[in-house]
Amino acid sequence: MFVVVGATGNTGSSVVETLLAHKQPVRVVVRSADKGAGWKAKGADVAVASLDDVSALAQAFKGAKGVYLLVPPNYGAEAWLADQRARMDRAADAVKKSGIEHVVFLSSAGGHLLGGTGPIRAAGYGERALGSSAKQITILRPSYFMDNWGPVIGAAKAQGVLPTFIAPQVEIPMNSTKDIGRIGAERLMAGGQGKQIVEMAGPEEYSPEQVATVLGQLLGKTVTAQHAPLSAVVPTFKSFGFSDEAAKLFEEMYAAFSKGAIGYEHPEKLVRGTVTLHESLRGMV
Repeated sequence: MFVVVGATGNTGSSVVETLLAHKQPVRVVVRSADKGAGWKAKGADVAVASLDDVSALAQAFKGAKGVYLLVPPNYGAEAWLADQRARMDRAADAVKKSGIEHVVFLSSAGGHLLGGTGPIRAAGYGERALGSSAKQITILRPSYFMDNWGPVIGAAKAQGVLPTFIAPQVEIPMNSTKDIGRIGAERLMAGGQGKQIVEMAGPEEYSPEQVATVLGQLLGKTVTAQHAPLSAVVPTFKSFGFSDEAAKLFEEMYAAFSKGAIGYEHPEKLVRGTVTLHESLRGMV
């Protein structure tokens, strides 16, 4: 039995689909039974537990070979870093109490860096917290999610512009969440081998200009990448309901991206996915 936390999200659902396709027994951890109904219909076991309830979470992990673990953020939290670190600590406590053999943890590229990376700081904290409590851990460090372009497809369709805080010509590694989930499931099935780090990217690097070009092809209209200044990050994210601290952390992250400060710890061992930018955007469109 494998346990999946975050099965209602993009990477978690891909993990579950991959495991079920390989005829593996799966238990999904959800906050309410209704959120697990779809997976139950597909043959998965359902455990109701919150990341705030260490005992329930530990019980959901018990008896499983491994767990795919992500710690979803509450971007509305005023003290966002402290709140996310507390969530990581509770997850680590549940892992330790459950005695589960192997944790596959969703972190981020740059998770090895100790500062200046915005919200990635919380992922790095999670790596260290879980690394000290898990018997065996596989740390997934994907790059920029292709799925992050989803929320601006509406602007591309309506106005022919693709807003971006990344310079239009700059090519960066991007991952499809389908690849992240598939690779996570494969690592679960392979079993743990001490501490492993899996740094990921897509088939090739892409720029916002390429994203705009592909969207233009899919939408049948001209789409132009529009570079927004870093000074617009905080008001933009606060308009989405992010707290002041969370919004400022995203400004810090985009500033680090623009300087090339967020990279891989082991670039020579990079694991590339197979889902192209065109395939990913086509699914979102």
